[in-house]
Amino acid sequence: MNRQLDNDNLIEAGARELVFEVEESGAKGRLDGWIAKHCEELSRARIQQLIKEGRVTIGDRLIKATTTPKPGDSIRVVIPPAVSAIPQPQNIPFSILYEDSDCIVINKPAGLVVHPAPGHRDGTLVNALLYHCKDLVGVGGVERPGIVHRLDKDTSGVMVVAKNDEAMVGFVKLFQSGTIKKEYIAVVHGVPEPAEGCLGGLMGRDPKNRKKMAMVAVNGKNAVTYYKVIKQMGATTLMHCRIETGRTHQIRVHMGSIGCPVIGDRLYGRLSADKKLPVFPARQMLHARRLSFQHPVRNIDLFFEAPIPDDFKKFLI
Repeated sequence: MNRQLDNDNLIEAGARELVFEVEESGAKGRLDGWIAKHCEELSRARIQQLIKEGRVTIGDRLIKATTTPKPGDSIRVVIPPAVSAIPQPQNIPFSILYEDSDCIVINKPAGLVVHPAPGHRDGTLVNALLYHCKDLVGVGGVERPGIVHRLDKDTSGVMVVAKNDEAMVGFVKLFQSGTIKKEYIAVVHGVPEPAEGCLGGLMGRDPKNRKKMAMVAVNGKNAVTYYKVIKQMGATTLMHCRIETGRTHQIRVHMGSIGCPVIGDRLYGRLSADKKLPVFPARQMLHARRLSFQHPVRNIDLFFEAPIPDDFKKFLI
């Protein structure tokens, strides 16, 4: 049995609070499963998330998903208010390399998520752009206005954002045709053999870990990365990488596939080797150094270069 409490008892404005009373015959199995059976509106995964957030209690006790409910227990579940799917403007500073009425080119710092996603509903580049560009709302989509390509959270460097629909369509065509040139620098473990080459093949979701990408035999998309050794630094190497395609985690996967993972890469890297470095990397040492393209509206050739971040310089010795 469950009952919905009145608004006077809610923890936060807009939240809902449910209380389930465990009867003698209903005390069995894990708590998350028990709640799922007695509350059709919540999936088991959603219940587990609410438990992790401390929004599920028995009496005054915080509990785990594996807790077994007992007869007479009063289970309290607080459902937070829904978060708007429309990103809100936030005054977050970022470095601008170029701006006109059609596009803005920025130097994204490491640690900044590009667009809202589960776990990062605000504090993103999109939130910052909406504050800076008052008329960006709705360009190319509601949740990712103006975003035509992205960089991983812990990858720094240059990227371009469309400021109107005409530019958005033009940039999409440029990326699809491969006429936008994207060049990166990376510091990797080991020394690639040969010192210059092309890495290709199909890239798709890792069948063993859905959070990762991998080189696959089927069900993938073609991925092409051209690389060249710039400087060998003992057990590490400074690399130049130019990508012909823009697959998720492309350079990180390709470097890892030849036994030279990017330093500081927590997903594809080599933590044991990172710990042996003179300075432990706080993030992956991957930087989008240059971006060049023909302006999709003004038809002028543009070239941009993002300065090397200070944390990156520590590994260039």
